[in-house]
Amino acid sequence: MVWETVMGLEVHAELSTKSKIFCACTTDFGGESNSRVCPVCSGMPGTLPKLNRAVVEYAIKAGLALNCEISRNSKFDRKNYFYPDLPKAYQVSQLYAPICRDGELEIETDGQKKLIGIREIHMEEDAGKLNHNGDTRMDFNRCGVPLIEIVSKPDFRSADEVIAYLEKLRETLLYLEICDCKMQEGSLRVDVNLSVRREGEEMGTRTEMKNINSFKAIARAIEHEKKRQIEILRSGGEIIQETRRWDDEKGESYGMRSKENAQDYRYFPEPDLLPIEVSDEWLEQLKKAIPELPPKKRERYIKELCLSENEAVILTSHINISNLFEQILSLSNETKETANLIIGDIMRMMNNTATLPENLTVDGRKLAVLVTLVSEKKINRNSYKEAVEAVFLHDIEPEKYITEKGLLMISDDSATKEAVKTVLAENANAVADYHDGKAKAIGFIIGQVMKKLGGAGNPEVVKRILEEELKVC
Repeated sequence: MVWETVMGLEVHAELSTKSKIFCACTTDFGGESNSRVCPVCSGMPGTLPKLNRAVVEYAIKAGLALNCEISRNSKFDRKNYFYPDLPKAYQVSQLYAPICRDGELEIETDGQKKLIGIREIHMEEDAGKLNHNGDTRMDFNRCGVPLIEIVSKPDFRSADEVIAYLEKLRETLLYLEICDCKMQEGSLRVDVNLSVRREGEEMGTRTEMKNINSFKAIARAIEHEKKRQIEILRSGGEIIQETRRWDDEKGESYGMRSKENAQDYRYFPEPDLLPIEVSDEWLEQLKKAIPELPPKKRERYIKELCLSENEAVILTSHINISNLFEQILSLSNETKETANLIIGDIMRMMNNTATLPENLTVDGRKLAVLVTLVSEKKINRNSYKEAVEAVFLHDIEPEKYITEKGLLMISDDSATKEAVKTVLAENANAVADYHDGKAKAIGFIIGQVMKKLGGAGNPEVVKRILEEELKVC
């Protein structure tokens, strides 16, 4: 009998607003414990929340990008439960009337495309966290940071599908500039609801694995939980509906608590917040603010810029990479040269320096100067690579660097001819090898001429004059 895995995801994305959802406290990550709180987000009695308009706009943008129906009337509810890092003993969320419903996101795995349904997107406030450094302490800095929870339908059947969905969801949120998606900082957190069933059977009992903090860990957790449930069912046991914690170091999960249902949270309408009404004008304004998203951008790069599919995929893999490419291109008007720079030198240096795309801060204007100089044959390839590396690592001014280093290309025939004659006189054996038909000899001689010219020779001029001199040498 074939076993089938059925999964749905709940993705919590912290929104990149400057202030929290119901107060003016900063949302900046980190800081001294409990230094970024006020009476509202710390749940002091008698305080009243004030909704941050930007949170609603970010949520609607996410819904539009994910093909959701935007609710013209939505409202907040109280989700009641006690946990040490929840100072009010309830969370303001949306159960009955979420801001977005019925969306979809297309994924591709092994060449096969599939639509993943999105049941809803709702807004809510984040909780604080417990710090376990010697003794357990509360840190309420994160309390009230705005979240959207993107709830999928149970449409996933494999870990590969889950990862493909998360990667596409992450790039969408990044391009919308509504979430930085830094999983290491908790900006993107994923809960996996998983059950198994025999072919043809109804849905099995699900478990929920919470807050897994990397895509690699998510894939491992799915495979482990699938095997665990199958083994229990094969041995005649029953799956308990529960929340489980994944330990990536040990490669195993363990039960935390029984999984609650909606009625366990005693939801009721939030009395301190008015319903949200989304007008036609507001919705149109937000539709116009949706940027070009990666699928459309890739299509444009291929059709209009004549880039290959692989080049287009790499150049749109992260918003910072795409923005850098477009900035350099707009200033230099050199498509191929700019694409080769990003895919070749920049990617190589990012890899060598362990620079993540989200931390890419190299100055596109300075790189555009170098692209223009090499395209106009004012510097040669070696000088170009040297200067690009200096911009990436040390943020130098390219024109000043090239002048001080003497990297402007020497295209003067007389200076080049003098260097060629000197090199030929000093390397009689290489000249003889060239006349004997040894192919490597010409490369060696050109290298010596370039060295004589301080690395700033024009390769085309060097080759032309060298060939002329070798005829009479």
